[in-house]
Formats: sequence, C-alpha cells, structure tokens
Amino acid sequence: MKVKIVNKSKHDLPKYSTELSAGMDLRANLSEPVFLKSLERKLIPTGLFVELPAGYEAQIRPRSGMALKEGISVLNTPGTIDADYRGEIGVILVNLSNQVVEINDGDRICQMVIAVHETVQWESVEDLEVSERGAGGFGHTGKA
Repeated sequence: MKVKIVNKSKHDLPKYSTELSAGMDLRANLSEPVFLKSLERKLIPTGLFVELPAGYEAQIRPRSGMALKEGISVLNTPGTIDADYRGEIGVILVNLSNQVVEINDGDRICQMVIAVHETVQWESVEDLEVSERGAGGFGHTGKA
C-alpha cells in the first residue's frame, strides 16, 4: 500500500526495523531538547504529515524499550490519526518514572501502525442475543 507523506523534519521517513515489524518508529523533530519531569506530559512534534486512504487509520503506540527503561509512554494510547487529518503528527509523551527524562531531536519516540477500520451503522434493537458470558463485566471470568 502506498501512503502520501510530507516530511518537514530533519530525519528520514519512518521505516520498519525488521521485515515483519508491524510498527514504524517515529522520531522527535526538535530544535532543542525537551525535558519531561515525573508525571509530566508534552506534545512532541515529528515534522510528518500523512494522507491515509479512506478506511485506514494510523495508530500511535509506545515503544516498549522506552516504556521499560525510562518509563515513557504515549498518553492516549493508542493515539488515532484519522484518514481526513492533514496536520502534523504530534505525539503526547508522558513520563511515568520518578526521574526527569530528556527527549532529543531524532530520538525514536513511538511506533506508528497503519490499520484498517470499519465504519458502522447502528441497528437499534430491543434485545441482544444471549451469549455464554452475558452481562459479566470486569473480573467476571476469574484469575485463571
């Protein structure tokens, strides 16, 4: 699939790290370092603009290494970029550690996964079909 992209960053286009990777790393596009204090969140620019085909979205997800080693996550995980959005891709990073974390220009800050989605039409009914689970909610199926 081909997706149109405008790259106003100082970095290469996003790419897959391995042949079977689902996500592409996005890089921070910064003029100076950003310091995230404990529990602080900031919008980090990427310098990237995309035009996704109808029926697709881009999902912005945390990088597992940053999450484990530095406590950095994407706040609205997964973030969604809709097919009709034409603005710059910005990533809301949050520092869940108790240390200040420095984000530098070119740092890989998240993964982007392009995914198909469906547009639904609601069908209003009086009752739903019976299922094995029924109305059982959180924790309903137990620990094992």
